[in-house]
Amino acid sequence: MLKRILPAILLTALLGGTAAAQSWPSKPIRVVIPFSAGSAVDLIGRTLFEQVDKQLGSTSIIEPRVGAGGTIAATAVAKSAPDGYTLYLASSAHTLTALTYKNLQFDAGKDFAPVTTVATLANVLVASPNKGYKTIQDLVAAAKAKPGTLNYASVGPATASHMNAERFRLSAGFQAQHVPFKGSPEALTEVMTGRVDFYFVPLLPALPLIRDNRVVPLAIGGLKRIPQLPNIPTTIEAGYPNSDYMFWFGVLFPAKTPPEIVDRMSQEIQKALAVSAVRERLAKLGTEPWATGPTDFAALISKELKENAEIIKAAGIKTN
Repeated sequence: MLKRILPAILLTALLGGTAAAQSWPSKPIRVVIPFSAGSAVDLIGRTLFEQVDKQLGSTSIIEPRVGAGGTIAATAVAKSAPDGYTLYLASSAHTLTALTYKNLQFDAGKDFAPVTTVATLANVLVASPNKGYKTIQDLVAAAKAKPGTLNYASVGPATASHMNAERFRLSAGFQAQHVPFKGSPEALTEVMTGRVDFYFVPLLPALPLIRDNRVVPLAIGGLKRIPQLPNIPTTIEAGYPNSDYMFWFGVLFPAKTPPEIVDRMSQEIQKALAVSAVRERLAKLGTEPWATGPTDFAALISKELKENAEIIKAAGIKTN
């Protein structure tokens, strides 16, 4: 009797999941973001899901859940029903806060179903023109000439700007003091005055200052050069291996979301990212579309959790 019941239960569950996927979406989709309205992740989300809604005939609602380095937003999504109506538009901070915040109510690797990456955002290493650095090698030489005297900005411990600086510093082999700020405007102001020596800053807020020669770009923190600054090398090209940091954005559902829904959303996002109007709007934000799909995105998260743990330990970054 039991042998006949178990297959029936499994079949019912399978058919139920398939039926749910076929009728999805039948109500608005919540897009939870970890930062406030007007932030890069907010603008990316609005650009992307406006197009996804056209394709699906759906309605997406951008919902900022701000605070605690994005862990409030991540917790909200991890604890949501895995029905395809709540997703997390995360940044690469997802694999940092999981390692630097104590007593979290979620597991960054196990409590989410990766859908796809969406875009990457380039970090640019900048300094004040008054420092006299013409190249990244000039900066490294100055740092080594007076060990521990240089400082660098970030928008907080264990953020993308902090990790990019630490990867570069560890690769180049010099000491420097970390100076965290609340945001890029404050950090850039201190760099322009020369009170802070260098800063790995997202391209968008830096570009106008670079064009006005108020800060000097020395290197790109990512894996490749960027169209806006084609003559500026990456830190790796400059001779510093493993100094890059990929600042990405990606979409995650709660774990146990039906695979059919995960795959469908992944396909729709990748389709949206191929639309020229979407790509143009993302380019204006300083981002580059980049879609990987569920399997590769899951592998990226796993890889970063391991690598970031090693850097956090080597740099002596304290947990919160």
